[in-house]
Amino acid sequence: MKTAAIYARVSSTQQREEHTIASQTAALVAFAASEDYCVPAEWVFEDEGYSGASLLRPGLERVRDLAAGGQIEAVLVLSPDRLSRKYAYQVLLTEELARHGVATVFLRTPRSETPEDQLLLQFQGMIAEYERAQILERSRRGKRHRAQLGEVSVLSGAPYGYRYVRKSDEANARYEVIETQAEVVRQVYDLYTTGGLSIAAIVRWLKEQKIPTRKEGTRWERSTVWAMLRNPAYKGQACFGKTQVAARQRHNRLARQRGGLLVRNSASLERPREEWLEIAVPALINEETFALAEERLALNKKYAARRTAEPSLLQGLVHCRQCGYALYRTSTRSTARKIFYYRCLGSDAYRYEGQARCDQRPIRMDLLESIVWAEVLRLLEDPGLIQSELERRLEAARQAHPAQRRQEALDRDLAQVQKSMGRLLTAYQEDLLSLAELRRRMPALRQRELALQAEIQSLRARFADQAAYLRLAQTLSAFLGRMRENVHTLGVVERQRIIRLLVKEVVVGSDSITIRHSIPTPVSPSGNPDDSSSPHQSQGSHCSATSYPLCTRSAVAAAG
Repeated sequence: MKTAAIYARVSSTQQREEHTIASQTAALVAFAASEDYCVPAEWVFEDEGYSGASLLRPGLERVRDLAAGGQIEAVLVLSPDRLSRKYAYQVLLTEELARHGVATVFLRTPRSETPEDQLLLQFQGMIAEYERAQILERSRRGKRHRAQLGEVSVLSGAPYGYRYVRKSDEANARYEVIETQAEVVRQVYDLYTTGGLSIAAIVRWLKEQKIPTRKEGTRWERSTVWAMLRNPAYKGQACFGKTQVAARQRHNRLARQRGGLLVRNSASLERPREEWLEIAVPALINEETFALAEERLALNKKYAARRTAEPSLLQGLVHCRQCGYALYRTSTRSTARKIFYYRCLGSDAYRYEGQARCDQRPIRMDLLESIVWAEVLRLLEDPGLIQSELERRLEAARQAHPAQRRQEALDRDLAQVQKSMGRLLTAYQEDLLSLAELRRRMPALRQRELALQAEIQSLRARFADQAAYLRLAQTLSAFLGRMRENVHTLGVVERQRIIRLLVKEVVVGSDSITIRHSIPTPVSPSGNPDDSSSPHQSQGSHCSATSYPLCTRSAVAAAG
C-alpha cells in the first residue's frame, strides 16, 4: 500500500461557503480507498481562500515538506487547476515532486504516462491559467465600467451610518441613511474639527456614551474613527478603486516566529487619489467639514509628537515576558532633552476598557539598545564561535536532513534496479529468456535507473552547496575585522540589519533582559549551558522598592 497525501484548494469566499472544498476532499478520500492508497488523517491538507496564482499556501507548503522528507509516495489532487492556476507553477510543482520520487495523481485527468496524456495535461494547465486571467480582467473592467456609471453595487459594502440595499427589479442598489448612526458620524466630525478632540479622546467619548458599533461584540477603536474621518462617502462621494492588493512588505512578530508564512501574504495599499472613481451617495456632512477634518489629519501626521519616522534599533524585536505583548517606542521630555522609552502595550489601561493587563514599567531605549548591541558585538568578536556553529549545523543537516535519508533510499533502489538488470542479462545469456522478452522488460528498468541517478546527482549537488556555504566562514574573520573598524560609524539602519540577522527576540522581564540569538554559546552568563538565549542583567537590575532595571531615578536624573 502506497502512502499518499491529499491536497484540496478553493480560492473564493463563495466556494468556501458552498463547502466545495469538502466535496473535493471526500472525492479524493474515496479515490484513495479505491486505489489502495494509505492517507493518514493528518495528511489531508486544505487551503481555503487561497489563490491558485500563488505558491505561498500553508497546505501546499506542508505537502512539499513531506515530499522532501521522503514520507509520501504520491499526492492526490482533484485536477491540475486545484494545484495551481498557472501552468508554469504546475510544471514546477510536479517536477519538484517527481525529483523526490513522489507521483502527482489527478483525479480528473488520465493517469497514464503517454505523450498524448502529457499534452492534454499541459493544455488543461494553460486553459486554466487563461480562464483565470480572463475572469479577473472581465470582472475588473465590468466593475470599473459600472463605477463610471455611478452604480453603488460595485462597492464592497456600506460604511457606518448607511444601510446597503440590494438591487431589485424596481431600483438599482443604493445606500440608505440610518439616522441614529448618521447623528453619531456628525458628532464625531464636530468633536474632531470644532471641538479639537483627538481620535483617542473621541473613542473614549463613544465608549462613555455607550454608543453601539455596527456589529455586536465589537468595540470602538482608534483605527475605526480614523477611517471614518477619511471616508469621502460621508460628504456624498463614495469612491471605487481606493486600494489595490500587493505583496505584504512587513511581518509581525508572530509571523516571523512561524517562519514568515502568513494566513494572507497580501495587503491593501492605497492608490493615488486621482485614480479613484466617485459615486454619488447621500451626504451626512458638508464638504467644508470634511475638508477641515482632512486638513487636521494631514497636520497631525506631519507634526504629531509620537511620529516615529526614524527607525529604532530593536524595532519589532522586543516583547514583555509577563504578558507577551510587544513593546512600542514612546517618549517624555525632561528640562533638557527628549528621552525615549520602550513601553508595553499591555500596560496601557486606555486600550483595554480602563484596566491594564500588565504592570511592566517603561524601559529606557538608549540603555536597552546599548546592552543588546554590546552583546551582539561580543558574539561577533569570536569568529571561531560562528565557524563552529556553521560546522555544527552542517553536520547536523548531513545526518538528520530529510535529503540524506532520501539519498540512502535512492541508493538502495538503484542497487536493486541494477541487480534486476543483471539478472535479466544472465537469464538471456543462459537461454532462459527470449530476446523479445528482454527487449520488453529492459527499457523500463533502464528508464528507472536513469531517473534514480538524476535524483541522486541532484541531492549531491545540494550537499555541495551546503559545503560551499561552510567555506564562506573562512572569510568571516576578514569581514568581522572590517566591521570592528567601522563599528562606531555604523548608522541605525546598518546596526538594525546586523541585529536582525543574529537576534531572534529580546524578552524584557521585571528584573531581567533575555536576548535570544541565533548563535548558541557554550555556557550562558549564569553558568548553565544554553544554546538559544543569553540572559543579561544590567547593574541594579534586581527589582526593589526604589530601583528598576534601566529606568532608575538616578539614571533619569543623570540623563536630564
